[in-house]
Formats: sequence, structure tokens, C-alpha cells
Amino acid sequence: MFDTIDNSAFINDQGKRSAKLFAAVVLAALDDAIADDKKYGNGVESIARWARSRDGREVLMCAGIEPTERCVKGMMEFVSRGVRTSVALSREESERQAAAKEAA
Repeated sequence: MFDTIDNSAFINDQGKRSAKLFAAVVLAALDDAIADDKKYGNGVESIARWARSRDGREVLMCAGIEPTERCVKGMMEFVSRGVRTSVALSREESERQAAAKEAA
């Protein structure tokens, strides 16, 4: 009886791990687009092209992200800000943004 429950839990855990792996691929694509934007000035177009491609849509769906046009526009806006994902996801950056909002 417990074997089937353990098996289901293991399969569910594997699915969560694979979604995290694909989410890391999306973050890497965003970082690459930000680097392209700083170096060549075409990062916004490259992330939009990738997110609208078949491979990009597949990766986004595997990461648990709905590949809609709203999502693509959000990714484009994120790249245009030029803040790397590791910095944007840090606690210090969120505190800095909150302080800037409070000051404004």
C-alpha cells in the first residue's frame, strides 16, 4: 500500500524538479538577452524572438509559464531594464526598490 503512495510522491517530486530546471533555462535566456542588449543593443528583440519560437514556448510551458503575448511583453520589459536576474531576485534589490517607491 505504501509503495504506491511513495511512488506517486517520487513522481510528483521529479516533476517539480524538472519544472525548476526549465525555469533556470528561462532565467539564463533572460540573462543572455540582457547581455546582448548591453553589448549589441538587440536583447529585447532576441528575447521576444526566442519566447515566440517553438523551442521558447516549449521551455516556457515546461517551466510552468503560460507562453502568452503578455508574458513575452513582460520578458521584453524585464530585459529593457537591464537588471540581471540574480540581482533582481535578491533581497537587497527588492528592499532598494521598496525604499525608492516609498521615497517617491
